[in-house]
Amino acid sequence: MHLLVAEDDPQLGVMIARGLRERSYAIDLVSDGPRALDAALLGEYDAVILDIMLPGLDGVEIARTLRARGSHIPILMLTARDTVADRVTGLDAGADDYLVKPFAFDELLARLRALLRRAAEVLPSVIMVGDLAIDTRSQTATRKGTTIPLTAKEYALLEYLAREKGRLLSRADISAHVWDDNHDPMSNTLEVYINRLRNKIGAPGEESLIRTRRGAGYMLVDP
Repeated sequence: MHLLVAEDDPQLGVMIARGLRERSYAIDLVSDGPRALDAALLGEYDAVILDIMLPGLDGVEIARTLRARGSHIPILMLTARDTVADRVTGLDAGADDYLVKPFAFDELLARLRALLRRAAEVLPSVIMVGDLAIDTRSQTATRKGTTIPLTAKEYALLEYLAREKGRLLSRADISAHVWDDNHDPMSNTLEVYINRLRNKIGAPGEESLIRTRRGAGYMLVDP
């Protein structure tokens, strides 16, 4: 999952980004309103975590602009304002949920998961690819009942391939959803992770669940 975090408090922004990256999300972090709006309009994000008090352009105007331009991206709005009127203003502007500072990070995670589930039209929490099971809630994978040890980035790559099972995904598709904007899509990092996944999820004597179409991309298929 690729998320945009727009937060002008440097310490809080870094804390949110670090915590989400540790949980397999790819994060782009911006600290002002104009950059947040440009990124949300141009990037392929699964959700936006949007501070309401951004310099240059506030979160309410950003949400209104995104909705006016037809964007349905899930928006979780962050604010220190706790009045009913403030919450109504944010929700009416197009935010899908509203979280008041200070907040527990676990609550932010729970609200984010709820938004992503709604946006995905209630996709199953466990995705099956043959006898490979990917549990999106616990962020674990098992095959034939055996847990597969995965790093956060390996899991993120596997989940994205599984959600798009049977569809050929280009390098650009995968980079946009699994890595952040510091990733060089022309590096060999993707191939390294694909090979690691093949080795970890593979079963002896069976064809790999991850197929490569040279020059086009990769797909995860049922055996």
